[in-house]
Formats: sequence, C-alpha cells, structure tokens
Amino acid sequence: MVSPVTVVKCEGPKLVPFFKATCVYFVLWLPTSSPSWFSALIKCLPIFCLWVFLLAHGVNFLVSHRSAKRIFAGLIFSAVGDAFLIWQEQGYFVHGLLMFAVTHILYSSAFGMKPLDLRSGLVVGLISVVLYTFLYSYLSGPFTYLVAVYTALISFMGWRAIAGVQLCNDLWTWTKLSACLGSVLFIVSDLTIAVNKFCFPVPSSRAIIMATYYAAQMLISLSAVECRDGDDYKKRK
Repeated sequence: MVSPVTVVKCEGPKLVPFFKATCVYFVLWLPTSSPSWFSALIKCLPIFCLWVFLLAHGVNFLVSHRSAKRIFAGLIFSAVGDAFLIWQEQGYFVHGLLMFAVTHILYSSAFGMKPLDLRSGLVVGLISVVLYTFLYSYLSGPFTYLVAVYTALISFMGWRAIAGVQLCNDLWTWTKLSACLGSVLFIVSDLTIAVNKFCFPVPSSRAIIMATYYAAQMLISLSAVECRDGDDYKKRK
C-alpha cells in the first residue's frame, strides 16, 4: 500500500492552485444577490483547478482509466451546475439540480458496483428515506419528485463510495477512504442547501455549503489517482 505521506508529497503540489482558488472565493465572498459572470467564474475556479489536477496526470491517464475519466466528466457537469446555481433566484435552480444529478451518476459509475455491501446500502437507504421524509412536508409542485430523485441519486453515490472502503476487511486504501469522505461531505453540503432553501434558514449556510462542497470535490478527485500504479509513486520518492 502506498504511504499517505508519499501521496501528499506527490499529489500535494498539483492541488496548490485548487487551494489558492478556494481561498480567493472565500476572501472575495461576492454577494449572491448580484449574480454575474465574474461571480460564476470565481465560484467555478476551484473546480477548474481540479480539472487541471486530473489533467496533470496526463491525458492518456484519463483516457485509459474509466474511473478517472468519469470523475473528470463529473467535474465538468459540476462546474456547469455551479454556474446555473449562481442564477438560481432567476429560475435556474432546477438546471443546476439536473447537472449535479448527472454528476452523481458519473461518480457512482466511477466508484463501481464491487464490492456490493448490501448492509451499508441498507443503512444509507434508510437514512435517505428519513431525510426525504423530513423534507417532504416542505416541498411542493415538481420539487416533490425532483428532490426525491436527486436524494436517491446522491444516496446511491454515497453507498458506492462507502462500500468501497471495506474497513472491516482491512482492504481499504487511502483513495477509497478519500472517495468515502468526499461523498459524505457532498451529502452534507446538498442537505444544507435543501434545508436552507425549502425548510428554514441555516446559520452560516453559504459557508457550510461551499466549504463542504469544495472539500468533497477535492477528495473525490483525489480518489481518481488510485488508478495509478503504486510503482509510479515509488519512482518519485
């Protein structure tokens, strides 16, 4: 198993632009009441940097590895979804929702169906039912079923990421753990969005949403480098 310290040394420098872009977003903290293409650029910039992070491993790497390729595609849809959500008050919330729904399908496909781990699937399913039941009384119109479908998709993505860890069997890798933590943070971010939009105001909601979202995307992007041969890291030591 590749040492996490070795991975940090190898992958850390490639993530520096992402951390800088994230800091720019939080420092500027542009008001959401005045959406613009500039605010969309600033919001999407950390995701663009994650595109660069994956591309830094080589185009051939992305083309030849299904998991990395689908995570990269998911990041593209995420950026489009982020841009739509800048104008959510102008009627583009559903557009953003659909983009992120595609993202979760792509991430689920990247994580794969092995091992199946029905036990964790059952737990995630029960939690998602409880959460949707809570949201249901606040929903109306098309959001009643749109949120239901979205909840199912993000929960499925979370299940596939969690199932891959296999902590009990001592078969986990740092990249699988990264995918698991990333999926959980993504769910926390989207749950905060749902509660804040449909139920009641959540204190510091924007900070919570964006901090967990950027962390989630970074961790899921890191999980793609599992495709690389461990010998690649050893050669760089």
